[in-house]
Amino acid sequence: MVAKRIIPCLDVKDGRTVKGVNFVGLKDVGDAVELGCRYALEGADELVYLDISATCEGRKTFTSLVERIAQNINIPFTVGGGISTMDDAARLLDAGADKISINSAAVANPDIIDQIAAKYGSQFLVLAIDAKQVDGIWRITTHGGNKLTDKELISWAYEGQERGAGEILFTSMDHDGTKNGYPCETYAALADKLSIPIIASGGAGSVDDIVKVLTEGKADAALAASIFHYGEVSIAELKKELQKRDIKVRL
Repeated sequence: MVAKRIIPCLDVKDGRTVKGVNFVGLKDVGDAVELGCRYALEGADELVYLDISATCEGRKTFTSLVERIAQNINIPFTVGGGISTMDDAARLLDAGADKISINSAAVANPDIIDQIAAKYGSQFLVLAIDAKQVDGIWRITTHGGNKLTDKELISWAYEGQERGAGEILFTSMDHDGTKNGYPCETYAALADKLSIPIIASGGAGSVDDIVKVLTEGKADAALAASIFHYGEVSIAELKKELQKRDIKVRL
């Protein structure tokens, strides 16, 4: 059995880590590099950094931040936010990122998935999906959750896989930051349809929530932010508890 991964997520705005609820009400929670170093020491398997203010100025700031992260952190990390061209992908990978995550640009131009996968390999490419339920259907959103599209979650995730994405990072906007648990049935449905790893994001409020999404939800990795940023549970404690419950993790 492949070990399940625990992945802290750091939303970055102007070089600082921030956190909100349902994508709004952002609060500063610390320096992005310092937090990443702490999580690496605590036993995180990977990190995800998302540039949520991907303006032209922010993009340059973020590239230099990625270089600092690469110099200070010894675990794999993924970066995303505002990546819309091959040049964007190349710049961040050259700066030291292990993987890149694309979202809005892939919805607008799905061929970008094929192009990045063909040049760098699927293992470097994470397709991030932000979705919310509308009339009982999981609808894809773009631009930080601000634009609703007509794409449906499972069909879009499958298309991404077939085009060459190496992983799916699905964030439930309905659950983001609420700490009320993940939508496990939806993750299980995704897992049944796809053959690539699925990272669950949005709703982690306790160890039990993470246990559920890794078992009932069949997710390959659990991504969380609030519970780590605010010290509600340490990664080391979480992993020990997962091991006690017969979930294979790297200690």
